[in-house]
Amino acid sequence: MLLNTGEVNRYLARIGITERPLPTLESLNIIQQAHMCSAPYENMDILNKKRLSMEPAALYEKVVLNHRGGYCFELNGAYGLLLRSLGYNVVDLFGRFLMNETGIPMRRHRVLVVTREKRRFLCDVGVGMPMPRVPVELTSGIEQPQQYGSYMLTRDDTLGWVLNERHEGLWRPLYCFTEEPQLPVDFVAVTYFCENAPESIFNKDVMLAIRTPDGRITMDGLTLKFFKGEREFFSQRELGDAVERLAAMKRYFGLENI
Repeated sequence: MLLNTGEVNRYLARIGITERPLPTLESLNIIQQAHMCSAPYENMDILNKKRLSMEPAALYEKVVLNHRGGYCFELNGAYGLLLRSLGYNVVDLFGRFLMNETGIPMRRHRVLVVTREKRRFLCDVGVGMPMPRVPVELTSGIEQPQQYGSYMLTRDDTLGWVLNERHEGLWRPLYCFTEEPQLPVDFVAVTYFCENAPESIFNKDVMLAIRTPDGRITMDGLTLKFFKGEREFFSQRELGDAVERLAAMKRYFGLENI
C-alpha cells in the first residue's frame, strides 16, 4: 500500500511538515525527528481492550486521522508507510530488546531499514525510552554521535545487528535485529501476545512518551516526568486522578480520542 497525494499531505501536516520533501538523507533526518515529536508512544488501546490492527490503512487512520500514537508495531508501521509513499526504499524487520536482559528475549520490536543513495539506515520512531532521534547508518563498529547521545552498531553471529549506546563511558546494547524482511501479517501474533499475555509489560498501566525539540516527556501510571535531551531528568509531577491524567494526555501528548 502507498498513500495518495492527499493522504501524504495529511500525514505530513500531522507531524508538522508543511511541504512535501524530496526523498533525501537530509529529509529523512527531519521527518524522523518530526514524527517523534508529534506521534506519541502510547498503549491506551491495549489498556482499553481495543484490538490492534497491523494493516497499513488502519495504522494510517489511527496515527493520522485520529491523531493518536501507538507502540513500536504501530508507529514504525505507519512511519514506514509514509516513507515508502515519499519514495524511500523501506524494509520492515523484527528486533529483540537487550537492555537489562540476562538471556535472549523474544522478538517483540519492529524496526525499519531505509536505503537511500546506496546507504542503509536503521530508522525507529517506536520506542519511548532514550533512543536515536535520527537514523543510524548500518555500518559496524563506527561510533555515530547525535545531539543527545552516541550510538554504534555491531554484528553478532546469533543476534545480527546490535544497536549500542554509550552510557557513562561504556557501551551497552539496546536491541538487536536480523535482516529477514517482514510483512504486516508477521507482526500479528507477537502483538496479540503483547496485548493479552500476563507476562506482557504493555497491558498493566499507562505508558506514554513523546519527544520535544529539546527534551522528552513521559507518563507512567500517574507520574509525569520531564527530561532535557533524552536522559537528563528535569522535573516530576504526580497526577491526582484519572481526570487530571486525561488533561495531561491532551496537553503534553496531544491525545484526545482515547
